Amino acid sequence: MENQFFIDSDELSKEALERKHRLENDPSVRTNHMEYMEGMDIIESDICKKVMSQVEEYDYDSFTAKDVVAALGHETCSVRDFMALLSPAAQPFLEKMAEKARVQTRNHFGNNVYIFTPIYIANYCENYCVYCGFNCYNKIKRMKLDMNQIEEEMKVIAKSGMEEILILTGESRAKSDVKYIGEACRIARKYFRMVGIEVYPLNVDEYKYLHECGVDYVTVFQETYDTDKYEKLHLLGHKRVWPYRFDAQERALMGGMRGVAFSALLGLADYHKDALATGLHAYYLQKKYPHAEISLSCPRLRPIINNSKINPLDVHERQLCQILCAYRIFLPFAGITVSSRESATFRNGIVKIAATKVSAGVSTGIGDHESKYEGKESDNSGDEQFEINDSRSLNKMYEDIKSMGLQPVLNDYLYVQ
Repeated sequence: MENQFFIDSDELSKEALERKHRLENDPSVRTNHMEYMEGMDIIESDICKKVMSQVEEYDYDSFTAKDVVAALGHETCSVRDFMALLSPAAQPFLEKMAEKARVQTRNHFGNNVYIFTPIYIANYCENYCVYCGFNCYNKIKRMKLDMNQIEEEMKVIAKSGMEEILILTGESRAKSDVKYIGEACRIARKYFRMVGIEVYPLNVDEYKYLHECGVDYVTVFQETYDTDKYEKLHLLGHKRVWPYRFDAQERALMGGMRGVAFSALLGLADYHKDALATGLHAYYLQKKYPHAEISLSCPRLRPIINNSKINPLDVHERQLCQILCAYRIFLPFAGITVSSRESATFRNGIVKIAATKVSAGVSTGIGDHESKYEGKESDNSGDEQFEINDSRSLNKMYEDIKSMGLQPVLNDYLYVQ
């Protein structure tokens, strides 16, 4: 494992500052981002080659209005149709795309909109990702909850009525090992009917262990599928290994997980190609594992602590809506999550069209649910990963969804012993 730098003091050490500078300015000191590190499973999957060959050939400026009209007229959306719907030529057809997406959503999901909340249990991280608030060189208040604190946080969340939780950590095996995550999942199983995780990528046997601890689904952000841009954004840590991250969802399914979620962080690279790659990644994995429950997220960059200038590049709400509609038309069966990174106005609109799942009562900090949910003051918490945009509580989100003629759903699974 590479050296870790967790910044807990007021200033970076001279050694850390020097290494940070070298990583940022001298590519030769960085490890090869396409080579696996010791201990990483290599599963020899064929999916990456399928996805990336089509992404590399995608010339979105070559598509015309005629291609978009043809795509909207087809009963089944082909890969080429999907490419057309993501192209600039589709922008004038956004209303027609939205209507087709709305019909597909209602056909497959009815009026249901699912609600969940995330819980961050640790914010230590061994990676240097230049856009992330948790990165190992960012001076923030670090914290890791113990099992008693995790249980108290989960009690507070469950008391609000929430039935599905997503457990997140910073990407640090040293501070948040698999057994620690597993114990948190066992606690979550006592209070919630659905448990998901969004942690660092794992090996097959580790996913199997966490599934035995009660995990239902795994979310992994690829961040960007552009390998060259990925290399420049991820300068240190296990996250630097692009192919290991790409195969994470497949390893999770091999480990017995029921569902997996995909995402690119829009704004890091060319969003047309990142959106195409995300959709194709989900599409080919579904064909290979037809029993799997597939979902997609569509997050945009948000400002982070110590850097308020981080914002999505060229991905505005109109482009985001286009991507979400294209996802729905291409993958009508897939769940689509729109997080609290987006405004309440946007989320209220998109659940009528394409999205099927939203978060509520969100905190991206560590150990502060009691203060946020019950108004109790506490200074025993860790800093947030990024700024949220929609801070609605579960009750407010529930009522807002109902007021739009939709059905808020907290859980639709029954476990039979």
